[in-house]
Amino acid sequence: MSIVPTRDEITVAHSLISSRIRCTPLLDITLPDGTPVTLKLELFQHTGSFKPRGAFTGALTAAEPPKTLVAASGGNHGLAVAHVASELGIPARIFVPSTTPKAKVSRLAAMGAEVTVTGDVYADAFAASQEAAAQPNAMALHAYDSPATVTGQGTLGAELDAQLRSRVGEQRRTAAEAEAPTVLVATGGGGLVGGISAWFGSSARVVPVEPETCAALHTALQNGKRTPISPSGVAADSLGASTVGEICFAVACRNALQPVLVADAAIRQARRWLWRRTRIAAEPGGAAALAALLSGAYQPTPGELVTVVVCGANADPSDLPLD
Repeated sequence: MSIVPTRDEITVAHSLISSRIRCTPLLDITLPDGTPVTLKLELFQHTGSFKPRGAFTGALTAAEPPKTLVAASGGNHGLAVAHVASELGIPARIFVPSTTPKAKVSRLAAMGAEVTVTGDVYADAFAASQEAAAQPNAMALHAYDSPATVTGQGTLGAELDAQLRSRVGEQRRTAAEAEAPTVLVATGGGGLVGGISAWFGSSARVVPVEPETCAALHTALQNGKRTPISPSGVAADSLGASTVGEICFAVACRNALQPVLVADAAIRQARRWLWRRTRIAAEPGGAAALAALLSGAYQPTPGELVTVVVCGANADPSDLPLD
């Protein structure tokens, strides 16, 4: 595979994994200001996030079938790797930081994975996973910065593209709308936004959305190089990469991506609004892209065809309102 995935590689990956993943649905909603928006409900993917796309692609394209899968994760990638290992009938060893929500750690254990909680951030868990990954016949699946992972996440872009094109035909939208949809994507290490942008190229406006407290891509683009940060905040468990991925950074530079930043309060508000309006219980990271619209951090132009990827559901729902 190329370092930056090509459309052909993403197409091949989609064919490879399509029988093992769900084609997640679209949902049309209207924002409080009257703006129509389409939600891509990827939180309905196996294990509650987009991550199985990359994990299946990595495992199924290995030169030799692995006998153990190893991953470091804030939770969602680990759940995906545990799911893939279970489907392939092999063990999984998952390393997570102490910031990982208990709901995710419990699910990992319930799925049969060997779970090690270590360090405070993803980088600590990744370092701890290296010894396990070096064992014979073990395969490490990177959460966001390997060609196979990013190619697999790009299949979401391919799937969404086909769904939007089908809708354009059905609803007879204008040619201008059909040519340049906008896709808002929550961004941490950048595997998802890198894959989606690699698929769309210039045929869509792909907008990375980052929490102000986990702005690895924004910081890298601002400095002209990948720069370590200290992630924190409400969405750090899923979007808290200490450094944006090399592949994402390359895609962002090539495609001139412009990240949008959102406050933790806006993410909490978006999560509550989504629950009240649709009864969809997204995790904070899963609601981050929607927060950009609800808070005004991203303001679409009249007639702009906007899709928001709701990418994760793995959080304790007990703090959501009853009304």
